[in-house]
Amino acid sequence: MKLSPKTRVGELLDAYPFLLDFLPDYNKHFEKLLNPVARATIAKVATLEMAAQNNNLDLKRFLEDLRTAILENTGEELVIMSDEELRARAKKIKSILAELHEKGPSSRESLERRFAEEIKDITPGEIGEIEQELVREGMTPEDITSMCDLHVAVMRSGLESSPDMPAGHPVHTARLENREFEKLARTLSGLARELGKASLKEKAPALEKTLSSLSLVEKHYLRKEHELFPRLEKHGVTAPPQVMWAVHDQVRALLKETKGLLEKTSVKEFSEKARKLSATVLDMIYKEEQILFPMALEHLSSQEWLEIKRGEDEIGYSLVTPGADWNPQTSPEPGAQDGSIKKDLGEQGETMELNEFAENLKKNARLPLSVGGLTLEQIDLMLKNLPVDISFVDEHDELRYYSDTPERIFTRTPGVIGRKVQNCHPPKSVHVVQKIIDEFRKGTKDVAEFWIELSGKFIHIRYFAMRDSNGRYRGTLEVSQDVTGIRKLEGQKRLLDWKE
Repeated sequence: MKLSPKTRVGELLDAYPFLLDFLPDYNKHFEKLLNPVARATIAKVATLEMAAQNNNLDLKRFLEDLRTAILENTGEELVIMSDEELRARAKKIKSILAELHEKGPSSRESLERRFAEEIKDITPGEIGEIEQELVREGMTPEDITSMCDLHVAVMRSGLESSPDMPAGHPVHTARLENREFEKLARTLSGLARELGKASLKEKAPALEKTLSSLSLVEKHYLRKEHELFPRLEKHGVTAPPQVMWAVHDQVRALLKETKGLLEKTSVKEFSEKARKLSATVLDMIYKEEQILFPMALEHLSSQEWLEIKRGEDEIGYSLVTPGADWNPQTSPEPGAQDGSIKKDLGEQGETMELNEFAENLKKNARLPLSVGGLTLEQIDLMLKNLPVDISFVDEHDELRYYSDTPERIFTRTPGVIGRKVQNCHPPKSVHVVQKIIDEFRKGTKDVAEFWIELSGKFIHIRYFAMRDSNGRYRGTLEVSQDVTGIRKLEGQKRLLDWKE
């Protein structure tokens, strides 16, 4: 065995059990490893690099101390991989993926053999780092999305599944849902294979029921997009979320197309589309459990998982009920339960939580505005009760506020606060978002508007450039409104007609 930043903690504990006594003495933060649940879960995916970062240890010193301890206790002299070796390894992995993109599926078998011979094992984090490097070098997330099935296939032998987490942990709940979506996807595929020219009508009720249940995967994807992805981005993991979001949109499109074809008579076309949908859902499940979840478990703290859980509870779950065994040893941050913003030091000064203000200050101290003045409580109530949804993105392209109205049109949870607005949108529409912001910032445009039909509603979406008294760009205000009823208005209504 060679020691490297990518060596998993659990792998070391299995090989050298004495480390279970050594590590807590070395640093008190490793006392969590004395918990069998932690050893069976986090230790299986956490690398030495992540352990060093999370415990404020110098990585090189940590590796040297581990090497010395193993030598003294076992007589075995391990080699620490040099920076040059690590760079060479990363270069080989990148070379394999680049060749896969250049030559396509025909190169899969040869590259699988090359990976097994030259790399052998790989962490989900390494895949994410290589994908991000490919994006930085000009490859688009869409390009990577089109090939990510082959990425996983080539490196399948070196990947390990995410460990079982306690019931109630977001990963445990997601995996429970995945088992249900697997059943539905396989049921859909089986029904599609059984179709004959005369059987589409006969199978229609079962197909409709299966597709309706499979559509509940939307909440599963929304939880990833609005809770998990923002936290990964804060740790510098940006490319894998973009790639996965693009696959989410593929599933959404396939669901819509498959449902539409069910109403037509083309058995062959429906069958092909249904089987493609099934395969795409199953592939996403594999990528979640082999890459995304282990990567997230490596990077995120118990506090972050607790915040994710709160946001996920707001979005909801599909086909399962989260368990209650998970009891993270952490305390919530002030204001986390009410979705308020964390403290943030920026050029505007310190942002405080509403619950950090004295009650009489919130209710009685009026803040002077350009016209009149309002208390903090009044401002918050007003924004939350507007008949429109608003979101504010500051001049640094970071989402700073959204109105938490009772019936929001588009899903928002506190996890998106502070997120780059470019990462709040699917990859296919980022270029439009960027164009709007660029033109607003240059001062060439002040408004952009769109209207769409969504779930039987007519939605009007407008973006406004926010400028200060000197004309300097200070951010973008997004205003979304359900105007379905407004479009139907005719004539006049001058009298109050409340019904008692």
